[in-house]
Amino acid sequence: MTDADYMRTALELARLAEVAGEVPVGAVVVKDGVIIGRGFNAPISRHDPSAHAEMQALRDAAQRLGNYRLVGCELFVTLEPCLMCAGAIMHARLKRLVYGASDFKTGVCGSMLNIFAERRLNHHAEVAGGVLAEECGLMLSNFFAMRRAQKKSRIQDSGFRIEEVDNVR
Repeated sequence: MTDADYMRTALELARLAEVAGEVPVGAVVVKDGVIIGRGFNAPISRHDPSAHAEMQALRDAAQRLGNYRLVGCELFVTLEPCLMCAGAIMHARLKRLVYGASDFKTGVCGSMLNIFAERRLNHHAEVAGGVLAEECGLMLSNFFAMRRAQKKSRIQDSGFRIEEVDNVR
């Protein structure tokens, strides 16, 4: 399988997150060409701020291997990881990280900053971004556009004018 094939599987998981009302991000952990961990965003439904797709996939893989070290494994995720997830990737000793869409607000693999380039840290995964970036980014853009439209509709249904709500701080 190719990087794009694994990313397509991560996109399928992201769709599950979206159906559950979560931000659509999905992830898979691969070892020796076999998917050993799967995850999708679930912080809202699990009431857990750490329930990002990457964390879910890492937990799944660690349980399957019976080891918190995921040496030789690769992580494929539809969105550039945040600092929390990047830290977990380092602690797990992943060999490689592949992500789809860049995240210019919280991404720490080159967009906002590059934590994997910090030489003072003791582990550095190989990082590749942009795999199926357009498809991954479009899924997120569509999700947030839908959320904004739903919010606007709820506000209008309440009898408030949008301008009035936008001015409330």
